[in-house]
Amino acid sequence: MSKAVNIAIIGTGLVGKAFINQLAAVKSSIAYNVVLIARSSKTLISKDFKPLSLTNWESELNSSPVGAMSFTEINDFLKKSPLPVILVDNTSNEALANEYPTFVNSGISIATPNKKAFSSDLKTWEAIFGGAEKSGALVYHEATVGAGLPVISTLNDLIATGDEVETVEGIVSGTLSYIFNEFSTLSGSDVKFSDVVTKAKQLGYTEPDPREDLNGLDVARKVTILARLSGFDVESPTAFPVQSLIPKPLETASSADEFLQKLPEYDADLAKLRDEAFAEKKVLRFVGSINKGTGKVEVGIQKYDASHPFASLKGSDNIIAFKTKRYPNPLVIQGAGAGDEVTAAGVLADVFKAAQRLAK
Repeated sequence: MSKAVNIAIIGTGLVGKAFINQLAAVKSSIAYNVVLIARSSKTLISKDFKPLSLTNWESELNSSPVGAMSFTEINDFLKKSPLPVILVDNTSNEALANEYPTFVNSGISIATPNKKAFSSDLKTWEAIFGGAEKSGALVYHEATVGAGLPVISTLNDLIATGDEVETVEGIVSGTLSYIFNEFSTLSGSDVKFSDVVTKAKQLGYTEPDPREDLNGLDVARKVTILARLSGFDVESPTAFPVQSLIPKPLETASSADEFLQKLPEYDADLAKLRDEAFAEKKVLRFVGSINKGTGKVEVGIQKYDASHPFASLKGSDNIIAFKTKRYPNPLVIQGAGAGDEVTAAGVLADVFKAAQRLAK
């Protein structure tokens, strides 16, 4: 029986770098060897599966004579590993996500924050988990929803122990959490929506083009994952109603700058909705929801009164509420749902969970 695992890491951006640094610093009872570190243009690869040093990994990767390896080449290399392998994908690369079925069919386990594979078409989802079941590979993706928050593991535990999920409701975008927490408050607010979006971009909360956050698709991807885990065969993130916050005429703006320049022209619409909510002593929040009773999955703006946990949310926190047979008063998970360090920590926790099972 194996007493260690080999780890292959793809992606050395902000999350990837934080992950490697955390892996190198943390003490663990799991014995592991990092045998591959790759980014888009360079690969640091072990000879004969000897462990790579994590002390100077960045400079060694920069000076590596090995360029980018194809996913097929990486798979072929990892298949030869004498120890169980965990592939850590710290990218948001869709092409790599589409290769997950190939990796798991080769017996290679996966830990990742990459939402693309788990929220694309249902066929890919089934291929990943069906292949893993046949090969014995493990698939962990806690950080695809809520970064380091225990959202997916909690949902899986509820279902595995025989509980029945009735509703799942959540604010799962740190960007949109911040925007609506600033825009709509219980004490009233006259701030303009466009000003909040601009400030969120300046603070680094949004994508370089804020439309990528405001179109609702990121929330829809996370809701698709939660819905599938809850027993809904959701075909894709566009298979249910998703409210976009992008005014129709600005969908085709030529740049993010043009979009932000013209956004103030449409402030009145959301201001009216906010003021109506305030008159009802409620606030607006951008929420994803799943209802087993009605069969509805949807993403969009909802109103909440002061007593609701969503109304008192601060900053860019995420919050998820699970209402089940055992928890008629919802089980609530709240905390930082975005950020390099917490996302990396979520992935690292998954790696250790997989390693504990593989290294027995």
